[in-house]
Amino acid sequence: MSKVLIFGHLNPDTDAIGAAIAFAELQKALDVDAEAVALGTPSEETQYALDYFGLNAPRVVTSIKEETNDVMLVDHNEFQQSVSDIRELNILAVVDHHRIANFETANPLYYRAEPVGCTSTIIYKMYQEMEAEISQAVAGMMLSAIISDTLLFKSPTCTPEDVNAAEKLAEIAAVDLESYGLELLKAGTKLSDKPAAVLLDLDAKSFPMADKTVRIAQVNTVDLQEVFDRQNELEAAMATENAEKGYDLFLLVATNILDSDSEILAVGNELTQVEAAFETTLVNNRALLPGVVSRKKQVVPQLTAAFNR
Repeated sequence: MSKVLIFGHLNPDTDAIGAAIAFAELQKALDVDAEAVALGTPSEETQYALDYFGLNAPRVVTSIKEETNDVMLVDHNEFQQSVSDIRELNILAVVDHHRIANFETANPLYYRAEPVGCTSTIIYKMYQEMEAEISQAVAGMMLSAIISDTLLFKSPTCTPEDVNAAEKLAEIAAVDLESYGLELLKAGTKLSDKPAAVLLDLDAKSFPMADKTVRIAQVNTVDLQEVFDRQNELEAAMATENAEKGYDLFLLVATNILDSDSEILAVGNELTQVEAAFETTLVNNRALLPGVVSRKKQVVPQLTAAFNR
């Protein structure tokens, strides 16, 4: 077998990078020549975790076929969220916690998907099943991923398995779960110094819905007003993205990590679908969604259903 590159989705979040690092280390323990890479630079939240646990960020790649044919995917499966030449690669394995869509392979593969809050929770279970040792730094990255994906257990995607894994990983990482978790989440809320185009690309994914393409970006904050003070700038950047990339709808989900609410900003031709999905009325292209924090569970399924009606 040639070298195996392991990576998460485009615009990687802490789980995409943390899961890639952890899964690569597990593969190395199984004598696989594996390397974690990334499809983008780390966010400030992810960089905080990398720095805290003394790890270098995985190198960034934009294509892979020139280097190797064998890859493993973590924290995603949809091809539009993956590396540019994904259709030309041999996918050996997938470990994920999202829906399965737009995915096919020519050869059999290992596929593990579980409805938990974080891919790193699944990888922690795999370490346990294989009786493999977890280093302090890798434990710290998996812990950070769980904290990030579950918003310190406040997200409806969080399961008892996520909590159990986080508690065990916090012991290995030698950190206080609550205090470290809050500092990690706060590290990802520094938005004021970022241009609108950068802010919108921090954690954005594209989704096919019926015959439309929907772009959904999510940012975490401790002050929603700070985000929407820049509404004109954000709307202009979203409209530019729609025109240049062919998106039918661009939705920004700004999530208050302290109150566990989100406010959305919608730009595009399908605003009535947004109102139908969330049973709300957009005022100035905005609507408050109380209790909504999860794109995966509380935004994408609702929008998909609205487009498919």
